[in-house]
Parts: sequence; C-alpha cells; structure tokens
Amino acid sequence: MKYYIGVDLGTSSVKLLLVSEQKEIVRSISRTYPIYYPKSGYSEQNPEDWWNAFLDGIKELLCGIPANEVRAIGVAGQMHGLVILDERDAVIRPAILWNDGRTEKETAYLNEVIGKNKLFAYTGNIAFAGFTAPKILWLRENEPKNFEKIKKIMLPKDYINYLLTGVHCTDYSDAAGMLLLDVKNKCWSKEMLDICGVSERQMPKLFESFERVGYIRKELADELGISRDTVVVAGAGDNAGAAIGTATVGEGKCNISLGTSGTVFVSSDSFSGDAAQAIHAFCHADGGYHLMGCILSAASCNQWFCDEILSTKDYKAEEMAVKAEKLGKNEVFFLPYLMGERSPINDVNATGLFIGLRPNTARADMYQAVLEGVAFAIKDNLEIIKAFGVDVKASCLCGGGAKSKLWREILANVLDIELNIPVTEQGPGYGCAILAMVGAGDLASVRDAAEQFFAIKETVSPDKALTALYADRYEKYRRIYPAVKNLYKNMK
Repeated sequence: MKYYIGVDLGTSSVKLLLVSEQKEIVRSISRTYPIYYPKSGYSEQNPEDWWNAFLDGIKELLCGIPANEVRAIGVAGQMHGLVILDERDAVIRPAILWNDGRTEKETAYLNEVIGKNKLFAYTGNIAFAGFTAPKILWLRENEPKNFEKIKKIMLPKDYINYLLTGVHCTDYSDAAGMLLLDVKNKCWSKEMLDICGVSERQMPKLFESFERVGYIRKELADELGISRDTVVVAGAGDNAGAAIGTATVGEGKCNISLGTSGTVFVSSDSFSGDAAQAIHAFCHADGGYHLMGCILSAASCNQWFCDEILSTKDYKAEEMAVKAEKLGKNEVFFLPYLMGERSPINDVNATGLFIGLRPNTARADMYQAVLEGVAFAIKDNLEIIKAFGVDVKASCLCGGGAKSKLWREILANVLDIELNIPVTEQGPGYGCAILAMVGAGDLASVRDAAEQFFAIKETVSPDKALTALYADRYEKYRRIYPAVKNLYKNMK
C-alpha cells in the first residue's frame, strides 16, 4: 500500500492527513499552537511551535502504519507570513502573520508613493497590509538589527519544508502573495526586492507546487521510520491547496471558502489582473493562475459572536432560532471587518459594525446579520471578479462555515449561484496530498488528479424569490461602508 501525507499549516492549528493510493483518508490528526498579540492589531506566532506541533502530529499519524510505505509529503500553509532566518538558519524573531495590521504606513507608501500602477507592473498586484513586502519594510524601519541579520526570507509552510529537506524553497502560489514575485513571468521582481532592500540571494528557490524540492532528511527519516526516498513537494498556499482538493483547476472554476478568513477563488489558464481593483492575481498550484478576493474575517465572525458576545458554544441552537420567514427581510446589517479588511476595500482601520438595531431586535436577528454580513462581503469580491469577464454560475463551497445549512442557504441566495458541497472536505491538506502524488510520479497531472478525487455530496440552489430579496438587501449593505469610511480613520 502506498501512502501520502497532506499537511495544512493553519493559523490556529496544523492538520495532517494520511491518504492511501485508493484516495481514502486513512487518518486525520491535528495539533494546536498559540497566536500572540503583543500589541493591538499585531498577530505573531513562533515557527518553532509549528514544527513541534507538526512533528508530534506526524508521529501519531503514522502510529500503527507501515511508515516506510509513505511515498511523499505535501504541505500547504497560511499565506503572507514573514519568517526570517539568520546565517545559522535560526529563526530571528516571531513570524508576523497574514492577519497582522501593523503595516498601514508601509502599505500606504507602496500604494501611494511607489504607486499602484508600478506595483501592478512589477508584481501583478497592489499592496495590502497582510502581504509580506510591507512587513519587510516595517522590519527595516522598526527592527533594523533584526533586518540586518536576515539570511533567508520564507513563508510559514516553507519553514516546515526546510526542516524536512534542508532546502530553502517556496512555490509560486504562495510566493505570489508576498508582493515580491512577478506573477505573470513567475520570477522574483528585482524592482520590488530593491524597494524592500533585500536581494534574490535571500529569497527561497521557486518551484511549481507539484514539483519535488527534495527528500526527507536522513536523520528525520530514521526518527520517523519513513523511507529516505520519501519525496517532499513544494506544496501550496492554503487557498491554492484547497482549490486543488475541490477540483478548482483549469479555466473558470470557482471555489468559495468559509474558514477563519473567507475567499473567492477563480482559476484560470492565463494571467489577468487590474491595478485599480483590490483583487489578487496569483499563481495557482496547478501551474496556471487564479483571481482571488479575500475577507479577513468569515467563520471567525460567527465564532466571535457566539463565544464572546453570546457566551455560547452551541452554534446549532443559534442557527435553529433563525426563522425561515426572516431570510432576506432582516433589518439588521453587520459589517464583518473584525480584523480590518482586505478585499475589496483594503482598509486596516475598518472594524465590525452593527446597524439597524431597534427595541424589538432579537438575538436571532443579530446572529442572522452576522452570517449575512459575511455573505455580502463575499459577494463584494465575486462581483468584482465577474467584472473581469468571468461568468460564475456555480462554485464549490468549503471551510468550517460550509457545515452550516443556514449559512449555505444564505450564501447561495446572496450570490445567486449554485453551491456544490464536496463529499470530502479536508481543505488544503487534501489538496497537498494530491500534489504529493503527482510529485512522486504516481499521478500524471494535477488537473487529472483533482478531477479523479472530487465528488459532490450536495448542491444548494438559489430560490428566485429569496434571491430578489437579498439583491435589495445587498444594495443597502453596499452603502454602509462608504458612509462610515472616514469615521473609522477619525476613531483611531
């Protein structure tokens, strides 16, 4: 029996999957690690915590399994995080994460002084506070001693791959989110490296997601009982990895994810983008490209409202309290900007906001507004992607939020598209197990493999009457942020 390991290095935990050559998930293991918030708006993690959690998890994953039959490993990871190593390959400081908001000044400098048109010419994207390049500029300005120590710059999952293989590497899908890669031409942008004051020598070697970067290190292979011939592929950014697992490959396929953050991911065979729009144009793990909109808070809004405001873990009970006749008719609106917002408004000062509260507003109305607010924010991104000429009639839906029947119904009617729920929803880790199979030479191509692995469990279709109601609500929702935008700045 051949086995493949797919890994999802997430923001709150690492999830490891053991997948057989019959495409079955044999075992799933997860390990958590802490997030640190040293200041308001800051978000950091220790890379050593990732590795320790990964190592502990993989030992349990392989318990009772003939480990020497593991053929390959693929790792997906949270994107944009800044990991820096010194000349001894030791971590210099905690990683600055994707949802860290400290780089408002640096992001404004890139977009307004360097200019969005130049950034787009150099990279195919504009600057967002979560991207890696603004973090490097912040580090150079605020921690010059740490900046001077940098020997290697990498992303979170690349740190795991380095410890697995000893190779400083990254893949195109993850590198595209750094604002340091010329996405269209798939090479490091000399202009952006110069702007950030770093050199190509400090950057990892670039690979396609399905390419092997090396083999597991001898001492680690011996410790785990894995063959020294076990292949390690470059892996992918988490959204590209999840897209592989949902067969979102080739031209015009769409995947929507309701995880901690929320994404709209549309695959393409060719590069496209626009400096005027806050939509990402990235490389895809299938060797092509994709457009992506990302909201920073999606399922995390639901968790926040239930855990912190309602003091409950019974999400199902909150969902059951929402009456079907209230869908599309809720007077309460919610802006889901708990961590600021990325696409499409690109505003680190934005915060969450309820509007429309009255004496008769019920707990269920506010809960419904949270789910609807996230759906409206997803629609903001889908509408811009459609403006690129992409005709999205259906999408796969994955992520923790997709488990909610109510949220699925709301989203299908807000977006007015069919939503396909996959049989196997294991996200980026499952996608990277597929990449591992291709890298090991056991599958011919990513696209063929993804289609073989993907099956639909359920399709949620929009209702015409409800879609019309939500179209009206969305037009009202769209007017809220422009009305309070300047207020956000003055409330700092």
